[in-house]
Amino acid sequence: MSKRRVVITGIGCVSPNGIGREEFWRNTRAGVSGVRRITRFDPSCSPVQVAGEVVDFEEDAYVNPKDRPHVSRATPLGIAAIGEALADGGLEPARMTRDQLRQIGVLVGSGGGSLEFTEEQYRLYYTGKIKQCSVYTIPTSTIGTLASEFSMRFGLRGFSHVVSTGCTSSTDALGYAMRQIQSGASDCVIAGGVDAPLAPLILRAFVLMRIMTTRWNHLPERASRPFSRDRDGFVIAEGAWFFVVEEYEHAQARGARIYGELAGYGSTCEAYHRVRLEECGEEPARAIGLALAEAGVPGEAISYVNYHGTSTELNDRIETRAMKLAFNGHAYRLCGSSLKSLIGHPQGACGAAGVAATLLAMRDGVVPPTINIDEPDPDCDLDYIPGEARPLDFEYAVANCIAFGSKNSALVLRRVS
Repeated sequence: MSKRRVVITGIGCVSPNGIGREEFWRNTRAGVSGVRRITRFDPSCSPVQVAGEVVDFEEDAYVNPKDRPHVSRATPLGIAAIGEALADGGLEPARMTRDQLRQIGVLVGSGGGSLEFTEEQYRLYYTGKIKQCSVYTIPTSTIGTLASEFSMRFGLRGFSHVVSTGCTSSTDALGYAMRQIQSGASDCVIAGGVDAPLAPLILRAFVLMRIMTTRWNHLPERASRPFSRDRDGFVIAEGAWFFVVEEYEHAQARGARIYGELAGYGSTCEAYHRVRLEECGEEPARAIGLALAEAGVPGEAISYVNYHGTSTELNDRIETRAMKLAFNGHAYRLCGSSLKSLIGHPQGACGAAGVAATLLAMRDGVVPPTINIDEPDPDCDLDYIPGEARPLDFEYAVANCIAFGSKNSALVLRRVS
């Protein structure tokens, strides 16, 4: 039996370089960075003082001020993105019957969930402010409850799950949503990713790993520099990107606009190391191969790649190697870009961010740039669309992700005519 087709009919974005889908896309295609000096807390004692922070975001517009001390920042970020995706997809939960609401599931990809909330509870406790600790410390700190916050906010009564696989979390959430719909278990799933890791101890922990850039505190917008020879680490970031994921005929029946199709998904594990990538690049390449095989297209059909492109020396070099293994000689004919050069690295939400940028690029026939490639790296010798966006009419794209714990995931996206 042929699998049911899976399409995306709504997009919502809350990004460091733009709040709202169209502002995010306008700044992304223009190469506008959202990396800036951290304002959430005083970073002056840290060797890393920059982040992809969402500023001018009105949390109280999405979470009641009385409830805000009891939930993580990921909650209002996710609610804002999901609300936009639902409206964009023409879905109005407030007008739905209970039976209709039971048919819509929620799949959230998040690497850290509510860690910054938990860190704040410890801070209150250890500074003698125990009476200020939230009565909901346990449920909010439990990562699975994040999806429940979104289900409760919109009254969605289908399954409500969190996928937490590090940086591949939201790519995997979309992959699992795709499987849910393909199997016939669901017709519609709200899926995507959110992370909000901007907190002092989380920042300190990443600093100790020596994988974050320390050289650009004076020029934050230049800090994230994927594939440039002078890169020295990633920029931590926050944000939320969500989608209405739907069975093709279900979407057609209600006259929904279709941004594109989730045509293939692949995921592998190198079983190698907690944080390092295996030099050979074989398993990231195999994940792409699995996604291509499910989509039923050869590598030569792909015109654009949305790279993981973290701006660490190891990731960019090995991801480049993986592309050469996955696509052979076609790798040199492919163009691709790293969104992280513009927004930093929003951890488990990064895959969803890349999918949003790719679908909007497919819609408008223009692919976004990778900024800050100032020094060509001989080990990173593919076409990363440096500096400026480029017109490109394309049918197929790959969105690639690589995570701590040796995980790799990829999606093939197809334009629906």
